Amino acid sequence: MIKLFDVYVEITDTIGVKGKLHDVCMLSFTGEVRGGYFNGKVIDAGVDTQKMSKDGRMLLSARYMLEGTDIDGNECRCFIENNGSFDDGFIPEIVTDSPALSEFEGAELKAEIETKENGVIVSIFG
Repeated sequence: MIKLFDVYVEITDTIGVKGKLHDVCMLSFTGEVRGGYFNGKVIDAGVDTQKMSKDGRMLLSARYMLEGTDIDGNECRCFIENNGSFDDGFIPEIVTDSPALSEFEGAELKAEIETKENGVIVSIFG
C-alpha cells in the first residue's frame, strides 16, 4: 500500500457523557492535509466519536470533509469516514469528486494513527 496523505488533526473541543454501559466522547477538530495525492485542509469541523465500554474496549468513528488539490493539481473535496480501534486497526472510506482520486472509492484502505500534542496524525494508505 502507498501513503495517500497525512491529516494533521488539531482538536478544538470535546463533549462527553458517562453512561451505565459506555462512556462516549465527541472531539471536534480542524486540520491540515499533506501528501503526494492530496493537499488541503479539514473544512468546517470534523468529529471523532470515541465509545468506550466499561471493560475498556474503545471504538472510534471519525467523519470529516477535506478541501484542497489532488495529485493532478485540480481543486476537489474528499469525505473521509474512518472506523476502528487501536486493537483491530482503522479502516477509512473515501468519497471524492476528484477523477484522480476516484480509484480509491470502494478500494481497500487502511489508516494509521499517531498521537501528538493536542491531536493526532492520521495517515491514509491505499
